[in-house]
Amino acid sequence: MLGVDPGTVVMGYSVIRCTGQKIEMLHMGTLNMSWEHDVFERLQRIYKTMDEVIRQFQPHHFAIEAPFFGKNVQSMLKLGRAQGVAIACAMQHNLAVTEYSPKKVKMVVTGNGNAEKEQVWGMLQRLLQLTEKPKGFDASDALAVAVCHHYQQQSPLAGLTNKSKGWEDFLKKNPERVSAGKLPNPPTSLKGGLKKGK
Repeated sequence: MLGVDPGTVVMGYSVIRCTGQKIEMLHMGTLNMSWEHDVFERLQRIYKTMDEVIRQFQPHHFAIEAPFFGKNVQSMLKLGRAQGVAIACAMQHNLAVTEYSPKKVKMVVTGNGNAEKEQVWGMLQRLLQLTEKPKGFDASDALAVAVCHHYQQQSPLAGLTNKSKGWEDFLKKNPERVSAGKLPNPPTSLKGGLKKGK
C-alpha cells in the first residue's frame, strides 16, 4: 500500500507491505520542492516521483490524505492540484485509490481524531516497531495514511462500499452513465478491490 501526504512544497509518501495483521514499512520519504518556484514544475516533479515509487514497489492500493479545509483559498487550490496530480498518476497505473480526511487518519491510528503529529508518530513506532526517525512529519503522516488504509481494509464493512478501479472499470460497471456527447459524472468512490501484498 502506498500512502501519500500531498503538498506543493513538501510531499510525504510511504509504502507498506501487509501480510494478514502484520504491517512492514518498506519505504518512507519526502519530496522537497521548496527550491522550485514554478508551480507547474512542482506538479511535474510530483507526478514523476509518484511514477517512480509505483514502478519500484508495485503497490496494489493508493491512499491519500484529503486537503484540509482552511481559510486560505489559494493554499487549498494549490494543495488540490498536488493531490489531483498524485491521484492521476496512481490511476494511470490502474491503482485502487482511497482518500481519507486528516481527522480520520488520526482516529484510526491513535484513537484520537485530534492527536498531534508527535502522537501519531509515537503510535506508528509502536505498531511497526520502528527505530529510524522520519524525514519530517510529512513522511510519517504518509505512513499513517497507509496504515489507516490497511486497518480500514480489515474492517468487516470494507466490502460494502462501492468500488471502482479507474475510469475503464467505472464505465463497464455504469454503462447507463454514458451518452453521446455527455461525459459521465466522476465516481463517488475511487476505492478499488482487495489484493494481497503491498
